[in-house]
Amino acid sequence: MTFTEDTFSFLRLLAENNHRDWFAEHKTSYEAQVREPAFALIEAIAPALKELSPHFVAKASKMGGSLMRVHRDVRFSKQKQPYKTHIGIQFRHEQGKDIHAPGFYVHIEPTQVFLGVGLWHPDAVALKGIRHHIDTFPDAWRGAQAGEKFNKHFAMTGDALKRAPKGFPMTHPMIEDLKRKDFIAIAQIARELVCEDDFAEIVMGYFGLAAPWMKELCRAVRVPF
Repeated sequence: MTFTEDTFSFLRLLAENNHRDWFAEHKTSYEAQVREPAFALIEAIAPALKELSPHFVAKASKMGGSLMRVHRDVRFSKQKQPYKTHIGIQFRHEQGKDIHAPGFYVHIEPTQVFLGVGLWHPDAVALKGIRHHIDTFPDAWRGAQAGEKFNKHFAMTGDALKRAPKGFPMTHPMIEDLKRKDFIAIAQIARELVCEDDFAEIVMGYFGLAAPWMKELCRAVRVPF
């Protein structure tokens, strides 16, 4: 089973009818157009991801799996719509529950589709470790980011400091990387690819391009790749 144009139609309708009564009436559509093809994608990716690195988890499960919950956490948000209007699939590091660790990510919504790799909002300990690693092994860090195809398809994104972090001068040769608070690379892809039978292979092709940088990021936070 693959995603279809009906998947995008459901997400658009959900955005227009983002309330519990509508979702309850259309739950079978959610399961058929979102959950089931998402589980099929996760299962198709699992063996290839394990071959790329045995330390990242691809799990097709309603609870604690790779498909992120459709329900939004609205407790601390001004936006009170109860449901996410995109599909998020995260392949977490096996140690990701205990510490901040890198991961692979698939994002699908009607207006954009992208693949993400890296570490979002690392805690203070992980952030300090990454900055220490960049400072200590600048050549290895640069080399991991230097792949021609990686740079062609991925772009760094996320929050960054305006000034140098404590302990580093603004003249540091790695200052732009040291100022980062997120270590995320994003690849935008055509939404039409989502409905292709080989979408799992396409996703893994991109993840493979990012493997050298992910390996270096794992080294920085001291988890295996």
